[in-house]
Amino acid sequence: MPPEPAAPLATIAAALRRERERVGISLTELARRAGVAKSTLSQLESGSGNPSVETLWSLGVALGVPFSRLVEPVDDVVRVIRAGDGSHVRSEQADFSGTLLSAGSAHLRRDVYLIRLEPGAIRTGQGHTPRSIEHVVVAAGRLRVGPEGASVELDPGDYATFPGDAPHHYEALAVGTFAVLIMEHP
Repeated sequence: MPPEPAAPLATIAAALRRERERVGISLTELARRAGVAKSTLSQLESGSGNPSVETLWSLGVALGVPFSRLVEPVDDVVRVIRAGDGSHVRSEQADFSGTLLSAGSAHLRRDVYLIRLEPGAIRTGQGHTPRSIEHVVVAAGRLRVGPEGASVELDPGDYATFPGDAPHHYEALAVGTFAVLIMEHP
């Protein structure tokens, strides 16, 4: 019997199986819908591999669930995540990582992330579940964020909101940029 996968991978593996079975589709069909190689999906469901933010977002969209449902362990107790702790998921596109701080309940569908970015490549999102809304508050650095053709530049303390179901991007304009991202999913 293979060893148990380490936690966030174990959480991701269990969530992918649970959500895929809930929707009632095969591994092959989910891979096709998400535009992910079947071998990659098979590895993720077995608790191995190294999923990127983009892969997990694509799988969430294909399953009709928020990203958080794939990475957040089910837990009903008080939780504290100390600065620098938590499961970081990195982007393939840019020096960007996200740490899920809080996932909304089945009735709330609100997720809170701490995102860290560095200048260089731009992190592009293709759009999440329909009618998703993103709320961003910059904590340090400078950030250009928003939908294609309507992005805004934010300084520490600035807030912006925009539709998350359309293509959008995040671009650090200063070293050490980090922000709080709140995703709402209807």
